[in-house]
Amino acid sequence: MSENFSFSLSQEEKDYLKNLVRKSILCRLNRQEEPTPDPVTEHMREEYGAFVTLTKNGHLRGCIGNVQGSGPLYKTIWKMARAAAFDDPRFPPLKEAEFEDIEIEISILSPIDVCKDVEQIVIGRHGLIMQRGMQSGLLLPQVAVDWKWDRKQFLAQTCNKAGMEPDAWKDPATNIFWFEAEVF
Repeated sequence: MSENFSFSLSQEEKDYLKNLVRKSILCRLNRQEEPTPDPVTEHMREEYGAFVTLTKNGHLRGCIGNVQGSGPLYKTIWKMARAAAFDDPRFPPLKEAEFEDIEIEISILSPIDVCKDVEQIVIGRHGLIMQRGMQSGLLLPQVAVDWKWDRKQFLAQTCNKAGMEPDAWKDPATNIFWFEAEVF
């Protein structure tokens, strides 16, 4: 599984990605179309799943991502920034007046793998995906930490996110996947 995931970023790369999120959102707010700025390193051209989370005054304001890489990381971040700001169905589109109050968190995901033993889930290290039939839900590793959940609460809440009953993770028909993330 993710033991092989060792994705780390330099401070320059982290700053570049955070600035990329801001620029992407600002371009959309100002109705300007600019090409995605070139990456600062070749590392940014690798394919990884990624999420962009926006908060305002400590409250979620938007969070959208791709579980698996589908193109260069820097282009994924550019798209996910706009999606989190304007397309998260839980929130109205971001307004220009809110822009300065937005805080950005970026999560780069390891490859997804089947979780064969829920006892191996480490809070703060693993993110989870529950999937059964057409129902699916994902929670990033930091969510369990933020809410101070234990392993069973994390499993139950991931089921809730998928629209399933809280103990659906015990059902053999439910697939449990896990991943790790570099969060900054």
